[in-house]
Amino acid sequence: MLTTTAAGRRRRSGIKVAIALAAGLLATGGFVAATSIPASAAPSNGDYALANDGSGLCAAVPGQSTGDGVQLVQTSCAGAAGQVYTITASGGGHQIKARHSGKCLGVRDASTSAGKAVQQETCTGAASQTWQLTASGASYRVVNGNGGKCLNVKDNSTAANAPLQQNSCDSVATKQWTLRPAGGGTPDPTPTPTPTPPPGGGGDGSGAWPPDTGSVHQTTTRDAGTFFDGGMKRYYGIGDGGQGESQDPMFTVANGGTIQNVIIDAPAGDGIHCEGSCTIRNVWWNDVGEDAATFKSSSSSATYLVDGGGAKSGADKVFQHNGAGTVTIRNFQVHSSGKLYRACGNCSSSYQRHVVMDGVTARSTKVLAGINSNWGDTARFSRITVYGSATICERYKGVPKGSEPEKIGSGPDGTHCRYAESDITYR
Repeated sequence: MLTTTAAGRRRRSGIKVAIALAAGLLATGGFVAATSIPASAAPSNGDYALANDGSGLCAAVPGQSTGDGVQLVQTSCAGAAGQVYTITASGGGHQIKARHSGKCLGVRDASTSAGKAVQQETCTGAASQTWQLTASGASYRVVNGNGGKCLNVKDNSTAANAPLQQNSCDSVATKQWTLRPAGGGTPDPTPTPTPTPPPGGGGDGSGAWPPDTGSVHQTTTRDAGTFFDGGMKRYYGIGDGGQGESQDPMFTVANGGTIQNVIIDAPAGDGIHCEGSCTIRNVWWNDVGEDAATFKSSSSSATYLVDGGGAKSGADKVFQHNGAGTVTIRNFQVHSSGKLYRACGNCSSSYQRHVVMDGVTARSTKVLAGINSNWGDTARFSRITVYGSATICERYKGVPKGSEPEKIGSGPDGTHCRYAESDITYR
């Protein structure tokens, strides 16, 4: 039974803007993988790729077309010419121009309506071709200057070739974008981190484990509300530190909420419960108890973002996906654990679930993701580093509650477990 005792905290107004730093040049198209850091300014003029936070895919002009009126889609980030955009400050906003065609991103018919296509078109300087890049957690919202609506993936899809459009702005991950420099972009020369990046904040999920700034012993669940910043203190005190089922969580996070800058130590019960879409940013588990976090929304459009941080000693699994929607795990490290992610295979309610992993480093961990292919689950992987050996993706046959899921396969299959050899580095 879930127990909550503390009142929800008020949302704070501080905002971080993510600027992507180049981590290495990809072999195709001159496009660089990137590390996102908090900064105080908009990106400088230059060439970028736009990576969607919900899917891990990049905005692209299909077929590298040079024609007017071609609607953008999202495709695997491979550095193709049609995925590189020149961003230039223009008045109070930015012009975003497809580098291969010289055409500007605009909204079809200069419409202000939700659901209208975002396309490339001849540059005219119209308001519908001007975009605000506004801070959204560790990423950007790309907001049209004409209608005030956000660049989005139709139906919040995580599938390749899903079309891009404008829609009302909110915290859904498919409306958040990471900018990756593609040869011409540089970060602000004097970024002001908020908060200071931790020692373990490497963009490939590597780095030292951060020290705590103090400790908090709590024996009842804390309601994190819509925003909670732990100030890098160490929180502990619920449960027995073991794998017993139905332990209380250390924190609950409300739909649309954020919890950040927290270190969780044993005993930690069932970690964090996300009641709906949520962001877990820069959270570190020194010793995973029952689970590090559980994602619970029944909505297929729910999005959960784990951004930075790490987890140790998850004897069974680290992240448990009981609800529906999409979990994105990026710039994260996992040590000495069973599975990093498991889509529940025998919960009381069965859902289609999706996971996107980008910039994950795994040490002494058996499996990165377990999914249920018979329910249409998918797992996408990019920039994965494995020390030693690990199974990247396992497929199961999901079953009703009370039965045991059957493992039916592992490895990439192009449909459910989606990755290429180049996405995984073994060391």
